[in-house]
Amino acid sequence: MHGLKSFYEKEVRQKLAQELGIKNPMLLPKLEKVVLSVGAGDYAKDMKVMQNIAQTLSLIAGQKAVITTAKKSVAGFKIREKMAVGVKVTLRNKVMFNFLEKLIVIALPRVKDFRGVSRNGFDGRGNYGFGLNEQLIFPEVVYDDIMVTHGLNIAIITSTNSDKEAFKLLELLGMPFAKGR
Repeated sequence: MHGLKSFYEKEVRQKLAQELGIKNPMLLPKLEKVVLSVGAGDYAKDMKVMQNIAQTLSLIAGQKAVITTAKKSVAGFKIREKMAVGVKVTLRNKVMFNFLEKLIVIALPRVKDFRGVSRNGFDGRGNYGFGLNEQLIFPEVVYDDIMVTHGLNIAIITSTNSDKEAFKLLELLGMPFAKGR
């Protein structure tokens, strides 16, 4: 699975340089990292479920996920300091390209009534984020091994500060954006 990285280096970079009018190859937008995260919500108190979520996320990402803890207590949310609040994993380089290829080619087409990911997920600084409702769309996840179905957030961090450039980069990489404006 080294297709997306070589596709990026061979074709996407040249198209980006042409379409965005960037002469210096060092200024071309590129992917820096992909962060997958799951907020635990009501399951935060049950450590077995947290471990299960971490294992599932590790399977999906192809890299070990870490359980994040609260930095300080918040009485309104019944959260104590150092209590587990979520799970995350940060992907870079080869693992990131493998995950993105799997997401674009295999997982997203498996979503029921899928019409593309929203174009509104850009943060104004060239990064794109969106959420999935359940982890079962990934082929590695075995239905019998999971304790709870949960969604996950995916943040794609790029080297550019322009949403327009980041959108062009993701579009050329094959991200299925929804039709429309």
